[in-house]
Amino acid sequence: MPDKQLNTLSHYMDLEWLTEAYRRTRKDGAVGVDGQTAAQYAQQLQENLQSLLDRAKSGDGYRAPPVRRAFVPKGDGKQRPIGIPTFEDKILQRAVVMLLEPLYETMFHESSYGFRPGRNAHHALEQLRQGLTGLQGGWVLELDIRSYFDTVEHEKLRALLRKRVGDGVVLRLIGKWLKAGVLQEGCIYHPENGTPQGGVVSPLLANLYLHEVLDTWFADAVRPRLRGRAFMVRYADDAVLVFERQDDAERVQAVIGNRFAKYGLELHPEKTRLLEFKSPGRKNGGGGDGGGSFEFLGFTHYWAVSRQGNWVVLRKTSTKRMSRSLRAFGQWMSRHRHEPIGKQHAALSVKLRGYFGYFGISGNSRTLVSFRHWVMVRWHYWLNRRSNQRLTWETYLRMLQRFALPRPRVTRTVLPRTANP
Repeated sequence: MPDKQLNTLSHYMDLEWLTEAYRRTRKDGAVGVDGQTAAQYAQQLQENLQSLLDRAKSGDGYRAPPVRRAFVPKGDGKQRPIGIPTFEDKILQRAVVMLLEPLYETMFHESSYGFRPGRNAHHALEQLRQGLTGLQGGWVLELDIRSYFDTVEHEKLRALLRKRVGDGVVLRLIGKWLKAGVLQEGCIYHPENGTPQGGVVSPLLANLYLHEVLDTWFADAVRPRLRGRAFMVRYADDAVLVFERQDDAERVQAVIGNRFAKYGLELHPEKTRLLEFKSPGRKNGGGGDGGGSFEFLGFTHYWAVSRQGNWVVLRKTSTKRMSRSLRAFGQWMSRHRHEPIGKQHAALSVKLRGYFGYFGISGNSRTLVSFRHWVMVRWHYWLNRRSNQRLTWETYLRMLQRFALPRPRVTRTVLPRTANP
């Protein structure tokens, strides 16, 4: 039963279970507060895993180490804090996720996509596109949760966990991770709210919280009271709600802030907005241009006329995301400009293929070509900063014949997942 509390879960977690958790854990990540690498842990793997298992199940034998906080540069020039657990802690968190994930997958709604097996951002984008096409647009409520992962209330999260999980070992481990603290500049801080920074278990806990705060509330309390059709798509803490009728959208907008506040969350007042996004054909009988636009998961969504003469929803890389990515590329080039050109080319090629892999969807070819062009321009600029010898554009183009950057490819077309507004 999806709503039944399960009291016996940890008995599945044996040495074989932890060995599989170890296999699924990344081995190339940064080290935590203990300085232990994956290679060092593997030298006595079975002994280490057995010790971890015994301590995890004994109650007081396991103490969750603090998470080491580091900072990585963002594309806008700022720094983003990240949490780095110890390698052993990553294994244990992975083992707990392996226990809990099948339970919550039976509960989570179809509208939820972030950090779930077999679901990704492109599935969420396709669900949104199909839903908008089915309604021929409507009213879009964009949600922006302020500092979501840092503001999840521990007590409310524990209460939500206990609805489904009654196993004392699992609950105790999660409680220790919530209270483990963060090590920064030699001092340990203990945040009162938030999910474990950088932890493998963090996305699952964050999904569980928004499942209650938003997904279930929208499905069970909101949609039955609406006069028109509506649907939502959520990827982690990014969500859009789409309504057929303006009055429905405005009623939900008026109360949704209170719903989030009940769980200690705050919607950003300037970034949470309601906008009209109707097919121009629906708005004025088929004539006219445009129908509004909005951003979701790095794409700008807008109306355009297809080759068949129909109004369809297209997506292109948002200006904000493209600028941020170009800044990130430029910062990398600046830091590595003195390395051999072949080494720079190999790294830039990997980065570009990753960029095209995400943004390479139907209708976005023009912005991909533009992005590649500006990456080439920036690379030329930073190569010129290597020495006093100027690299002309003509010489640079000849160099690119040997060190050609990957060309844009559309790797994503229509996906099989269908919307269910």
